[in-house]
Amino acid sequence: MDKFFDLSGKTAVVTGATGVLCSDMARELARRGVKVAVMGLEDDLTKQIADEINDDGGTAIGVVVDVLDKDSLIRARDAVMEEFGGIDILINGAGGNHKNATVSPNLSFFDIPKEALQFVFNLNILGTIMSTQVFGEVMTKQGRGSVINISSMNAYTPLTNIVAYSAAKAGINNFTQWMAVHFNLNYSPDIRVNAIAPGFFLTKQNHFLLVDEKTGGHTPRAKQILGHTPMNRYGVPEDLLGTIVYLASDASSFVNGVVIPIDGGFSAYSGV
Repeated sequence: MDKFFDLSGKTAVVTGATGVLCSDMARELARRGVKVAVMGLEDDLTKQIADEINDDGGTAIGVVVDVLDKDSLIRARDAVMEEFGGIDILINGAGGNHKNATVSPNLSFFDIPKEALQFVFNLNILGTIMSTQVFGEVMTKQGRGSVINISSMNAYTPLTNIVAYSAAKAGINNFTQWMAVHFNLNYSPDIRVNAIAPGFFLTKQNHFLLVDEKTGGHTPRAKQILGHTPMNRYGVPEDLLGTIVYLASDASSFVNGVVIPIDGGFSAYSGV
């Protein structure tokens, strides 16, 4: 099976690659011989992660990009093409929630500001679509490629309080299916679009929801989450890497338009 999972010599673009989860994805791809474009908003962080990959024997460049700015995306694409000459894998990792778009004891649903809702929708939906427009266009000219979107368990079962993020991730699932069909029918049967739907991972975006700021222990919400996760733990970044490699490689050559849950059994458990 080694040849089906072989990624050596391919090139990957990873947006949101300065985050906890996607930075590990970038590192794992590099360990497997992929040339990686580490993309994020902060120049220092993108270069730091790229430098770490290069120091470990991989090949990477750090590229600053704003996924909501098409000119920025085009400049990033040009940098990748100049350095690596192609794009085989696109991970649309830029996304996240916003505290002001989350219902809390201090903020009711009826008082959530439009700007916060729009921020979450734009970052998750528009950021994914626009990145696929710009980087996916390269794949249409090559006639091949694998796009991996980042969905969430919230897309299937919306969590209380997280109104904008849940709806936005549901949109990612729909776009994943739409884009998979569109690429195949209009450009090439060898371009695939899939997604992963992580369960609960402790990240910067949800830290304020899951960790009590005063005690450092679990919040009541965190206890509910773990109680409804049969494996009784949060995911760690390494839990995502096997599926990422699978979707990026020829091992999944007939897998298209699917969303794979990686959730410790959360979606399978009814609570009783």
